[in-house]
Amino acid sequence: MEYKYFKVNISDKIATVSINRADKANALNMKAWAELKSAFEALDKEKEARVIILKGEGKHFCSGMDIAALMEIAQVQSMDCQSRMREAFREKLFALQDAVSSLEKCQKPVLAAIHGACIGGGVDMVTAADIRYATHDAKFCIKEVDMGLVADMGTLQRLPKLISPALVAELAYTGRNMLGKEAEQVGLVNKSFDNLEAMHIYVQEIAKSIASKSPVVIRGTKNVLKYTRDHSVEDSLNYMTSWNAGMIFSKDIMEAMAASFEKRAAKFED
Repeated sequence: MEYKYFKVNISDKIATVSINRADKANALNMKAWAELKSAFEALDKEKEARVIILKGEGKHFCSGMDIAALMEIAQVQSMDCQSRMREAFREKLFALQDAVSSLEKCQKPVLAAIHGACIGGGVDMVTAADIRYATHDAKFCIKEVDMGLVADMGTLQRLPKLISPALVAELAYTGRNMLGKEAEQVGLVNKSFDNLEAMHIYVQEIAKSIASKSPVVIRGTKNVLKYTRDHSVEDSLNYMTSWNAGMIFSKDIMEAMAASFEKRAAKFED
């Protein structure tokens, strides 16, 4: 897979997606957001990839929306018809939201490894990931408030389901930085690290562990977790019975049992 604004590679069942605009602090323009969606949609179907690590090249994870993208969106104001202008704006916004949601819709677990700036659109992305890790000095910021905007690509919808809604309100109203250690304390990231190397070693080990499990089970677990997040316990239990009634009769169960009995690593088909 070759992209202009991302590096994508797969090794030992682990896909790594690296934001590759270090000269722009990994800010994303409209074409880059489209590439993000394409990359995750492709990896969703790629059997060789069982888990995905998302990270940033250079000094930062992602500094958000490139100013060129904002200017492109603002061009809709030149349209004569107010209705058509607002339709055009919604279409562009839907495209950006879909790019972020591609991480969540991907059947493979997405692990975000965050360092440096994680601002605006960067926060949108990591809230759509399954698991987050950060360096102590990583800076999370809902910067839109200082730009005269309401954050509109997923942060205000997903972040209150990850941490305290009152803390989300504080971050969104003030635009203050939340460092990696605080992010760990409040549960936004699973763990924070002294340095980038330590984080990448740890994240790689977690990804390796996930990649060793049954892909069918991992995909099913992600699906059920997403459903449970947005539904009641009763509805989720009902959904669970339907899921397992349809999916439990996998030969992966026999392989897992045999491997346990024979004291060896299980081997699962992609």
